Amino acid sequence: MIRGLAAVFLLVLTLGPANAVAATPNIVYILADDLGYGDVQCLNPQRGRIKTPHLDRLASEGMTFTDAHSGSSVCTPTRYGLLTGRYAWRTRLQNGVLDGTDDPPLIADNRLTVATLLKQQGYATACIGKWHLGFTSEPPSKPGSVDAAKPQPGRKAAGEKAGFGGKGLPVGSRIVGGPITRGFDYFWGCSNARTMSGLIENDRVIETIEPVTMLPRLEERAVAYIDERTPDAKSGKPFFLYLPLTSPHTPILPSAQWQGKSGLGDYGDFVMQTDAVVGRVLAQLERNGLARDTLVIFTADNGCSPQAGTKKLEEQGHFASAAYRGYKADIWEGGHRVPFFVRWPDKVKPASQSSQLICHVDFLATCAELLAVKLPASAGEDSVSILPALLGTDRTPLREAVVHHSINGRFSIRQGPWKLEFCGGSGGWGKPGDAEARKLGLPDLQLYDLSADSGEQKNLAASHPEVVARLSELMRLYVDSGRSTPGDKQSNDVGVKVLKAAGPALKE
Repeated sequence: MIRGLAAVFLLVLTLGPANAVAATPNIVYILADDLGYGDVQCLNPQRGRIKTPHLDRLASEGMTFTDAHSGSSVCTPTRYGLLTGRYAWRTRLQNGVLDGTDDPPLIADNRLTVATLLKQQGYATACIGKWHLGFTSEPPSKPGSVDAAKPQPGRKAAGEKAGFGGKGLPVGSRIVGGPITRGFDYFWGCSNARTMSGLIENDRVIETIEPVTMLPRLEERAVAYIDERTPDAKSGKPFFLYLPLTSPHTPILPSAQWQGKSGLGDYGDFVMQTDAVVGRVLAQLERNGLARDTLVIFTADNGCSPQAGTKKLEEQGHFASAAYRGYKADIWEGGHRVPFFVRWPDKVKPASQSSQLICHVDFLATCAELLAVKLPASAGEDSVSILPALLGTDRTPLREAVVHHSINGRFSIRQGPWKLEFCGGSGGWGKPGDAEARKLGLPDLQLYDLSADSGEQKNLAASHPEVVARLSELMRLYVDSGRSTPGDKQSNDVGVKVLKAAGPALKE
């Protein structure tokens, strides 16, 4: 058992009938790709210049979490944590991201996912969008076989176009270990941004498309799925739609009708198009009479990428990370503090805000408490239910702490206002990087009081050694226990080293 956790956290984190709602709303979880906290207008009214009317409306109709975080400052590990309730650094993925095609699945086949849990409780489950959690593949069947792909004259292999990485997979290839083996009844989308031209349905590559059409195609497929599920949803069989968008991640490809709309270049246009996709999904729920019975969550997998042209955007008055330091890949707040809105009519108070410290890994425990299901000891090791915050019944912090992780595998741990970073630099692409920080003679640890220094400018590690010691010990406990929540000790998949030698920043 984990020892040393304060009694208040044991009380708050224990799943039991007293907190259970036993409700079965439809659940729509929309995950933007590389959208900065400051890219949403209502979160950044003074330093944001991109119009996001649909997200602003979602915030006004539900709850805004102002201290929400992705499990990592890059893509794959965040998605792992979101679906499993477990930090990805407990797996073989200690830094970087998966390549996307012919990478063995990161989620073990016996691990409980949100989709599996909901499916067990009678939900129809679908993933429409970008997977990026690994799968292997088998080549297309021989011509004439019963499961051979239909002829596709002149089509290239998925991802073959220059600039999208790898050789890709031929049309007709079979996906092994993909979403439909991890709890989803249905999958329609792509592996990752670099193989975005390869369109997959369930376990087959079905066609290649122009990457600029991927986001509109996802929008149409999501809307169609809502239509398909509406009769069953109205008759008592709810659905879970996980909608991980491909935008506004690079390649930044706004559709023709969105080009020039923001006045800030392609990235601003792509953010506006992303906002419009959210608006279309919300409108479809309303049109089909499902809005009142649907819990909608919108967030992002990490911060805005510097490759989006953040310097030029700032010259035009738009700050994608708002007042926070850093961007995607970094251990600083700009790497992992993300927008997080929740709408659930009659349950979540409109235009409300929560300052609870939360993380994407909390989704699994939240669904479990929502459905009055007790998680097994081997599932959701880092997941804490945020349902009390949604219902307005929280009176104390829901989480003891949150662990952050950068692209280079650098750690930080956050408890209350204190954030301890186990590296001397950004841990990612920001300057100074860790190797540069060491050359500059900067300390190997960074400690910030975010209540007084949200921009992480004043390193207090030397003046508060007691805080450094306390948070270091808590981090050690979380690693050694295989979990950060109360419960039986679990095992990490590999050895985990918190302090790492400084080195060059990895590429995604």
